[in-house]
Amino acid sequence: MQDFWIMCVCVCIHIQTYVVLYGCETWSLTLKEKRRLRVEKRRLRVLENRVLRRIFGAKRDEVTGEWRKLLNVELNDLCSSPNIVQLIKSRRMILVGHVACMGERRDVCRVLVGRPRHR
Repeated sequence: MQDFWIMCVCVCIHIQTYVVLYGCETWSLTLKEKRRLRVEKRRLRVLENRVLRRIFGAKRDEVTGEWRKLLNVELNDLCSSPNIVQLIKSRRMILVGHVACMGERRDVCRVLVGRPRHR
């Protein structure tokens, strides 16, 4: 039953990530914005850990037999979310690949290679 909850939580986290990052291929990020995304990601991770601890509860320690909270490493192993900045960069590269396949006559490709048509 616990595997079912792990899967549900992981799916929800990944869906939220992709919904928030919709259209990120066209975003222009400065270094300040990249740092801010990393800080926000850390804050979101704290909230995710809190929710995951509520869902999965305590764990019995195999050595001592006592109940304890799940560690952050254990929660990360159960369900880890991707690095936002790396995800944005990889999506940009996918978009560049699509634009490169469009052909020289398309305006989008001309902008990519630096030869926009002047009107």
